[in-house]
Amino acid sequence: MVAQAHIKSTEGAHAARPVLHLSGAKLRLALEALIRAAEPIGGIERFAAAVKLKSDVLQDRLAHGKAAHIEREAFEDITILMATVRRRIAGLIDTAGWPRVREAISILLNEAHVPGTADARMAVFVKSFAEDRANRFVRDLASELLHGVYPEHYPLMHRWVWDARANTGVLREIWHDPAAGDDVDHIVIDVPDGHETFLVLREELSQFLSDNGMFRDMLWYVDLLQAQIYGDYINAQGGAYLKTDFSAQADPLEHTRRILGLDRIAKRRGRAIDGDALAFDTIKALN
Repeated sequence: MVAQAHIKSTEGAHAARPVLHLSGAKLRLALEALIRAAEPIGGIERFAAAVKLKSDVLQDRLAHGKAAHIEREAFEDITILMATVRRRIAGLIDTAGWPRVREAISILLNEAHVPGTADARMAVFVKSFAEDRANRFVRDLASELLHGVYPEHYPLMHRWVWDARANTGVLREIWHDPAAGDDVDHIVIDVPDGHETFLVLREELSQFLSDNGMFRDMLWYVDLLQAQIYGDYINAQGGAYLKTDFSAQADPLEHTRRILGLDRIAKRRGRAIDGDALAFDTIKALN
């Protein structure tokens, strides 16, 4: 039985929702670049469908209590879809042991639809392992799992979307300071990186996309837009961020694919179930 009593709802105890000052000009540039770059692969609709298929794979492997029984090999198969996780997860499992990692994943996902538990849930998962520099990616792992299995309840909450401690991420790249304008290189954005912030960010980006004529599959278009924004930042930095994962490429969608984990599909045909095989083949066709 999964231990769940220590993950308590904080619904009704939240502070005021964060106010996000976003640059419409930067958002428009990113969306135009995304649409233009996606044309050679069949359009942005096909790209969004691949992001949804990634979520389908995670749900098929982990939803409805399956996380409590998944074997290590089956779990490692799907970590190929998690760019900031896949190079580090083996070390975590070897150190902590698969039973412990699986239990932490099961606790993370059990009843994760319950409102108000997101931040406590993330904190419990992170504290399940040594909190050192080598394990900073554990937060991204929790974000990947929650967003993949419960995409309506959990937006992308990765460090590359917003890391308040480092003052970096998508939020910074599209921030508009009322005093400094779009020049935010020397300011600290006083916005927490809790669940509520990521929800507000998704709402703001959804409204922007709706205003620009996109009305369906909003969850996945928001993911794409954020990946495009951060991919543009990586390009501007010459691929310095996460250099081992994001080497410079001429393809304008290379970093966008990699950030979303859609760049390296190494399906192991002997173990992949039919649904996974279809998803992996569809995603691979985009590369």
